[in-house]
Amino acid sequence: MSLYPVDQNTVQPASAGKNPAQQDAVKRNSAEANAAQHPTEQEQAVPSALASDILVSVCVVTYNHGKYIGTCLEHILKQQRDFRIEILIHDDASTDGAQDVIRAWQKRYPDIIKPILRVENQYSQGITNISGAFNFPRAVGKYVALTDGDDYWCDAHKLEKQVQYMETHPNCGFTFHSAKVVNEDGALVNGALMRPYRTSRVVKPEELVDKAVGSPFASFLLRREIVEKLPDYYVDCPVGDRPLELMAANFGESYYFDEPMSVYRFGIRGSWTETQMSGDYVEKQRKYAADMWKMYHRFDEETAGRFHAACEHAGRRVEFLTAVNIRDFDVIYQAENAEFLQELSVHDRFFIGFEHRFPRLYQGLRRLRSADRKKRKE
Repeated sequence: MSLYPVDQNTVQPASAGKNPAQQDAVKRNSAEANAAQHPTEQEQAVPSALASDILVSVCVVTYNHGKYIGTCLEHILKQQRDFRIEILIHDDASTDGAQDVIRAWQKRYPDIIKPILRVENQYSQGITNISGAFNFPRAVGKYVALTDGDDYWCDAHKLEKQVQYMETHPNCGFTFHSAKVVNEDGALVNGALMRPYRTSRVVKPEELVDKAVGSPFASFLLRREIVEKLPDYYVDCPVGDRPLELMAANFGESYYFDEPMSVYRFGIRGSWTETQMSGDYVEKQRKYAADMWKMYHRFDEETAGRFHAACEHAGRRVEFLTAVNIRDFDVIYQAENAEFLQELSVHDRFFIGFEHRFPRLYQGLRRLRSADRKKRKE
């Protein structure tokens, strides 16, 4: 039986590198944590006697996830476990009622749920990696688990499995797993999975650096020591998941569970992916590729070239995938990119080839499909 069933109520700041906004955020958050006076801006104070035996700090970032944040918190609290957790939430000034949902859950579980509810949006001020600025410095657990507020854990033994593995494998710094993919309405996207590998296995550091397929953010469980001091390449990276994997690779081996223990929502309004799709898409994609290359170069320098080949190969893959996203067919079909093309699914390779050979027909079919989807929603 779980020691902490769902119905029971039960630092040192990380370095923010050279990003001024991020540095200020960490300093400000440290002061807020010490003051703990205003419930909409500060974390709830944690008595040191209680904090000392927390094993897992679950870090949740959310913005306008009013429809989903309750489900996210419910499934965290449903975890079957014989250890204590804390849930550190940062809501970035949501305007859709998400903060009211968080307050209601926090009232039920005041010793577990510790929110920062912003009045002013931090992301718009240049603080792009919210977890590193506001959640990691508050974490007291031996391990740090991550999720976005619109995703959720679908296996009640997820944390138990990951923690048990890491407790018995001290050289492992990071565990992750596959995830189901659903749309905004919660329907499975053609039975899709985010599945980096096809079997549960140890992942060597070089493999993690040069990984062909992305990992679900809600699957991440790391040792807290990995995120206690954040390198520059984490702070300045446009996404938060990839640099964490590099940091974990620098620590040592990782372990992948080939089990879909979380659910990833695809195409949510206001998500990072949707934001990337708006405006000058091509320019945003090229900037993203340049920023990712910069991240790999900085990581390569910091690790004294230990992962040089993996970094170079991973950077080339980013360039190839950028070409895929903006449909730069000259780059896609370069001979040197043949290996990356083969990494794509048969489905993706077919439709890329179809669009390349029959662009007008492809665009016409896309318009028809878009109109059909719009009609179904009405």
